[in-house]
Amino acid sequence: MSNTVKKIFPVLNMHCAGCANNVEKTVKKLSGVADASVNFATSSLKVSYKKDQLTPGEIRAAVLAAGYDLIIEETYKGKRQEEEQQERYHRLKRRVIGAWLLVVPLLLFSMVWMNVPYSNEIQMLLTIPVMIFFGGPFFTGAWNQAKLGRSNMDTLIALSTSIAFLFSMFNTFFPDFWYSRGMEPHVYYEASAVIIAFVLTGKLMEERAKGNTSAAIRKLMGMQPKVARILRNGTEEEILIEELQVGDSILVRPGEQIPVDGILIEGESYVDESMISGEPVPADKKVGDKVLAGTINQRGSFVISASQVGEETVLARIIRMVQEAQGSKAPVQRIVDRITGFFVPVVLGLSILAFVLWMLIGGKEYISYAVLSAVSVLVIACPCALGLATPTALMVGIGKAAGQHILIKDAVALEQMRKVDVVVLDKTGTLTEGHPTAVGWLWTQSQDVQFKNVLLAAELKSEHPLAGAIVDVLQEHEDVEPAELDSFESITGKGIKVVCKEVVYWVGSHKLLKDFGASLPDVMMEMLTIYEADGQGIVYFGRENQLLAIIAVADPVKPTSAQAIKELRQQGIEIYMLTGDGRRVGAAVASRLGIQHFIADALPDDKERFVRRLQQLGKKVAMVGDGINDSQALAVADVSIAMGKGTDIAMDVAMVTLMTSDLLLLPKAFELSKQTVSLIHQNLFWAFIYNLIGIPIAAGVLFPISGLLLNPMLASAAMAFSSVSVVLNSLSLSRRK
Repeated sequence: MSNTVKKIFPVLNMHCAGCANNVEKTVKKLSGVADASVNFATSSLKVSYKKDQLTPGEIRAAVLAAGYDLIIEETYKGKRQEEEQQERYHRLKRRVIGAWLLVVPLLLFSMVWMNVPYSNEIQMLLTIPVMIFFGGPFFTGAWNQAKLGRSNMDTLIALSTSIAFLFSMFNTFFPDFWYSRGMEPHVYYEASAVIIAFVLTGKLMEERAKGNTSAAIRKLMGMQPKVARILRNGTEEEILIEELQVGDSILVRPGEQIPVDGILIEGESYVDESMISGEPVPADKKVGDKVLAGTINQRGSFVISASQVGEETVLARIIRMVQEAQGSKAPVQRIVDRITGFFVPVVLGLSILAFVLWMLIGGKEYISYAVLSAVSVLVIACPCALGLATPTALMVGIGKAAGQHILIKDAVALEQMRKVDVVVLDKTGTLTEGHPTAVGWLWTQSQDVQFKNVLLAAELKSEHPLAGAIVDVLQEHEDVEPAELDSFESITGKGIKVVCKEVVYWVGSHKLLKDFGASLPDVMMEMLTIYEADGQGIVYFGRENQLLAIIAVADPVKPTSAQAIKELRQQGIEIYMLTGDGRRVGAAVASRLGIQHFIADALPDDKERFVRRLQQLGKKVAMVGDGINDSQALAVADVSIAMGKGTDIAMDVAMVTLMTSDLLLLPKAFELSKQTVSLIHQNLFWAFIYNLIGIPIAAGVLFPISGLLLNPMLASAAMAFSSVSVVLNSLSLSRRK
């Protein structure tokens, strides 16, 4: 059992990308931490650590020392985080309102009533509460970071407002210092207060917009019922969902959501599973069938026995997977993280440089301009927009994918998908329905019931997709019962071998036919050719070196497969089909779907080698399969995509899981990847270009040409707008087709 555990903890009190970077550095330094990443947009810490060296409490203690906090309690963690976010939003709203109530009269005194007696003193008195009460967290945050030798957005805000305020206060109490030198003692109290008011307003807008990026998670969580009705000692009792235990008997009435994954033990009904499987037709459920949490009972009442509860249900796993994906980092985000790590120190250096250059060029007469420029540089260069550019786009993209029944496991997959130029598709269960039917039987001799008994017993133990079709037909005969087998052996990529009463029997492909040296009678060849020409799979059944029967199995092609292949080709993607069936069957299916390249008789090793060969040719390969039989090929592909079937979701194998049987989700997934990455690049462009243009203007580079000098108030408004515009641009993805 692995000693390393992975956890996601909500992070509190982060204000910017610099904060996220600081929390990440703090946790990574802890002994026992294998990896840690903090997502500013989701306010979450994703950490892998050795449980024998570190506890969640110790991680939280380190984060608290850095000036932040973690929610480490597992129970009601999501609810508490949501409550904390709501409280933070309302707290921020109160600070914004309070700040502006003082800033408005302050602006009037600074622009209209500046000549009234004691105007400077009144402005100072109006500014002090704005800085202490409403801007206080910026100063405490900056101090906490300074103690650790670090910096973030709080550092920039605290320095800029303090410099403007202290310079103004000096000019208020010692105006003669400037008058004696023939200069006017200007004050900039309004700059300090307005910077705080604008930054708070921007954070409020940002919080509101960021909340919308989590809509997909909230929608998924909304599928989880809050209470369940259990049966104990013949009586009904309503309890919270968190109190349910495996084995509890739960009553579900018509129209209610099923609270946990379980097995139906009494009654029958139709259940709407579209929110999980994507299949629109309600599923008929009888005793012994499995039902899933979050799905809706449509007709009769029934009782289920809980088999998975809490975090173990399929719905909980889906929610956890989407949360982890939204919290993961794309390669481009890691580059941005490195930039934001040294961004604030660089800005501090540029601010000092701007001040020095003003003093060198203009002398002491330009000290007011020097102060204003230094303050404007500090304010306008906040790295918030950079920090939000990637994670907000990823959150919206991954959330939108989840709403379309496309589960993306991590951000790397989302970014990689746009580079894919070859898609390799498994045939059975991917291009075809995966529910084959035995349509033809050819026996080489009399249909001995003993042979059928052995065949039934063998196929009942087989995990091959075609086995179920043979079992269904054999079980229709009342005189056929599974024989008692001496041994069972699965032969990878070929079939199965069993021993019954010391006689060897085998069932599988024509490769197994050759392995046992069994010959195919001429009389069967013509019929065999017809079966294969129709794209039907052939199963051979024999005893020792003697062929007993040929079974033709048809696996219908999915109605949407041909259209999906067409759309992928329109996107410029090359298509290959891999199948373990013979060449004739593969050719028939490929021809029907318009696939030009296919590989027949492919064993798991052959599939893996084929994917590697394409990669050696410089191709970016996406492998699409069922996540189990194709696990080797999925593991080596650049992007691995599993076709999910409700409960049989290959989450652990593939980077991406298509939750429905509709292959049209595949081109949608690739298109969504392109849109999301394009959005990330747009966001990064605007965040970078904004700083590249804004910082020189704030420093006063246009002053010698046009006399333009950026006021710190305008700089703070522009900074706030840049972050909000990045988030709003990300949200535009949710409205695209």
